[in-house]
Amino acid sequence: MAAVDQKRVVIVMPAYNAAKTLERTYRDIPHEMISRVILVDDVSRDDTVTIARQLGLDVIIHRQNLGYGGNQKTCYDAALEAGADAVVMLHPDYQYDATRIPALVAPILAGEKDLMLGSRFLGDPLAGGMPRWKYVSNRFLTWAENVAFGLHLSEYHTGFRAYSRTLLETIPYRLNSNDFVFDQELVAQAVAVGMRVGEIAVPTRYFEEASSVNFRRSVVYGLSTLRVVLRFLLHRLRVRRSRKLSSRKPSAR
Repeated sequence: MAAVDQKRVVIVMPAYNAAKTLERTYRDIPHEMISRVILVDDVSRDDTVTIARQLGLDVIIHRQNLGYGGNQKTCYDAALEAGADAVVMLHPDYQYDATRIPALVAPILAGEKDLMLGSRFLGDPLAGGMPRWKYVSNRFLTWAENVAFGLHLSEYHTGFRAYSRTLLETIPYRLNSNDFVFDQELVAQAVAVGMRVGEIAVPTRYFEEASSVNFRRSVVYGLSTLRVVLRFLLHRLRVRRSRKLSSRKPSAR
């Protein structure tokens, strides 16, 4: 266990107008096992940056809004530069239970998994306040991705994830979209290059201050996710190979 304990866990927070929820999210983090917390601000119009600095977070500020995916690219670049062995992506909107971080990263630190997802659907997301239309669309998209990827996960569409350093150094995540579909492109990349994927149950909270994608953006996101699935299948069948789904360097294993 000593070797595991010495590994560096870095939390990254892609932030946009998170002033009302950032401190509550930060307080729930198990700081005794975390090396650094990095917040990347995507030109927030509130006090997100001020509060983050007051809390002692490492803050990176974008000069222009790069979108959710663009924000994460900066997050992972910074985490790798900081020497992370495991990177936790945590939305600063207090929707996900940060006290579950130890369980989320344990399989990565033990060398058993490369990507871990915090699933709301291993519990009851409706009881947590998830709108029913989001529930139905999530179920459909997860089914489609399970069929394409050959996995049996309960959810892919979570804002609470952990990655191994090996995964982030292997996949070309910088080629991905700057929009919300970035997350699904990253999962497809992980599966395409043979990374090991797991999940744990994570309670979620839906409330006014928590970030949420509206119906129109959700439709765009759903269609974009289906395009990711199609691209993956065409790549896997060698009908149309994709640079996004290829390793950027040989795997260390």
